[in-house]
Amino acid sequence: MVLEAVACKHCGQTQQVKRYSTTRAGTQRYRCYDCSRTFVQTYTHKARDPLVNEQITQMVLNGAGIRDTARILGVNRNTVSTQFEKK
Repeated sequence: MVLEAVACKHCGQTQQVKRYSTTRAGTQRYRCYDCSRTFVQTYTHKARDPLVNEQITQMVLNGAGIRDTARILGVNRNTVSTQFEKK
């Protein structure tokens, strides 16, 4: 059995990351005890990925339309408009 070091997506810590629970879909969740945040290694929905949310923000601020952004990133246009309203 090979143990894989899991790095926190928020702070980058590898020593204080432990398995936490599972999601409704059955994927493993992890908790970083250094920053007290939970995360998933791979997201099943693109809209939950923090990198996609950052891309949405960057594209809308650079003048791309909501429908164009949704089409390029492969997410729903309502997700793009919701993210834009949060910012």
